[in-house]
Amino acid sequence: MNIKKYLDSTYLKTAEQAGLNQEDNVKIVEGFIQEAINEHFKLIMIRPNMVLSAKQMVSEAGSNLQIGTVIDFPEGKSAIAVKLVEAEKAIQDGADDLDFVCNYEAFKNGNIDLIKEEILKGTQLGIENNKVVKWIIEVAALNDEQIVQLTDLIKKVVVSNFKETSFSSVFVKSSTGFFKTDNNLPNGATIPSIILMLENAIPLSVKAAGGVRTYEEAVEMIKLGVKRIGTSGAKTIANGENTNIGY
Repeated sequence: MNIKKYLDSTYLKTAEQAGLNQEDNVKIVEGFIQEAINEHFKLIMIRPNMVLSAKQMVSEAGSNLQIGTVIDFPEGKSAIAVKLVEAEKAIQDGADDLDFVCNYEAFKNGNIDLIKEEILKGTQLGIENNKVVKWIIEVAALNDEQIVQLTDLIKKVVVSNFKETSFSSVFVKSSTGFFKTDNNLPNGATIPSIILMLENAIPLSVKAAGGVRTYEEAVEMIKLGVKRIGTSGAKTIANGENTNIGY
């Protein structure tokens, strides 16, 4: 199976997180972008400050590579207005996909109206600008019941407020890859969490992010029904090798 069309090659570390200076970290991002162009991956997923550079590289290469970025990353706690401003800037810079971090802590605290509003307004901004929108629910921060409830809530907001033709442009995404778990538990996509998401997201699509480290695991996710896989080891996985990279 050619899995490259499913892969969102991902590099989301800041210079501080990578233990590098800003210049060296930018070089790594540019390396990821170039690799994604060369390998014909579906998309490159980067921080908002690198979208403009990525757009230029993709344009100069005459590539079909799509550019994705994260919004309110990685905690998702910002006010809705702040999320929308960041998303609008990413759109202006040339992003194709907007991966919003859902305010999962507000959801856990029962603030359902806030979640509904941010899903509605964030999705509306994306759809109006012909962008793909993904909502990161951070499965490692939720129990099974909460995964089901939040996935279902996102689905219901989208289905109730947008045309059926827009459903294919909205995803529920598992993870940021930056959540700190206890006892080294998985902080990304797992088969059980993805199954719960798939069962409750229909007709929306699901993206498995983090935790997919082998070609076999990627194929298993695809066979389950996942439409996108986010990984910082995209080339390694696509070549049938294993990666020990965290995301």
